[in-house]
Amino acid sequence: MTRIIVVSDTHRDYKSLERLVLMHEKTAGLFIHLGDGAQELAAVKKEYPSVNWLQTPGNCDYTGNAALAGCFTCKKAHIFYTHGHIYYVKYELDALLAAGQEVGANVILYGHTHIPYVKYENGVYLMNPGSLGQPRGNGRTYGVLDVSDSEIVCHISEL
Repeated sequence: MTRIIVVSDTHRDYKSLERLVLMHEKTAGLFIHLGDGAQELAAVKKEYPSVNWLQTPGNCDYTGNAALAGCFTCKKAHIFYTHGHIYYVKYELDALLAAGQEVGANVILYGHTHIPYVKYENGVYLMNPGSLGQPRGNGRTYGVLDVSDSEIVCHISEL
């Protein structure tokens, strides 16, 4: 089984991001940052170089040249990830779902709304980890994605 930790919208909260890394660095095979946190992510990557990261920029990340979306395969999961602002996820999820379906994703990860969300429908897992830096109506949350050759399990955890 591979554990993937998914985080978004840290908004300069280095301490929460570092705490998350310390909690999971020995058990997670990969961390994904879904944007709006490039500055503290760069600092955490420098401090913990052995931790593997994928990232995408958010609408508040003004430096760097990372792609606005990405995809990769991990065992049973074909994962599409993005911040979500380019798909207008604050208003509806249709464009995001269409983008994920276009690349054959069965897991779609997004941020931007600061609201944690997990849903499974029509063979696709949809997850927003919420926000570590500026949660809206919830605690500081992140996503956990456990993937094996036979199953995918997504859930939200609180820091």
